[in-house]
Amino acid sequence: MQREIITTSDGSKTIQIKDWNEQYHSKHGAIQEAYHVFIKHGLSLFKNESISILEIGFGTGLNALISLLEAPNHCLNIEYTGVEAYPIKKDELRQLNYITELKADVFAEHFKQMHQSPWEKEIYISDYFQLKKQKLDFREIEADNIFDLVYFDAFGARVQPELWTESIFEIMFKALKKEGILVTYSAKGSVRRAMQAVGLIVERLPGPLGKREMLRATKP
Repeated sequence: MQREIITTSDGSKTIQIKDWNEQYHSKHGAIQEAYHVFIKHGLSLFKNESISILEIGFGTGLNALISLLEAPNHCLNIEYTGVEAYPIKKDELRQLNYITELKADVFAEHFKQMHQSPWEKEIYISDYFQLKKQKLDFREIEADNIFDLVYFDAFGARVQPELWTESIFEIMFKALKKEGILVTYSAKGSVRRAMQAVGLIVERLPGPLGKREMLRATKP
């Protein structure tokens, strides 16, 4: 598939898959979307504790980087698992400008380490952030009562509807701890119903720029 780097409305870059007319992040702003969906309505609910995060779609590493930056602000120690079946290419990584746009020069090596670290091995990125990347199809995830928070950032249901089904959310339900939280940019009715069908309690929240709503789900 043909891929290219594009600049989103907030100045941050993302990867576009031209055949699908689909991006790794919102064209209205990669960084603003990540902060709104995954930090404001996910990570910020946790304070002064150690938490485990599962990211569905490690992709560019933007959500992991921002979680690393935000962890000290919330006094968190994070064990982060990023699942990705198709890692981005080195030349694509070199074109991403997240460090510059986030004014996070002191974390440039941390970001590089996130991408260069070996798969299937836990790596200490900092004293308060441990990363394990898994090269897996999302349907192959095997986790039971492990995660406090899930960042569900798969490609949209328009292009990959199989990733937004009850069977996928059953895996997410099982992976979450009691009272664990899943956040996603999607607000499709079919997605909400699939989440509810597996037992998640789902709420609609205001979406990031360019989207009216998003979803947050809690395991009772």
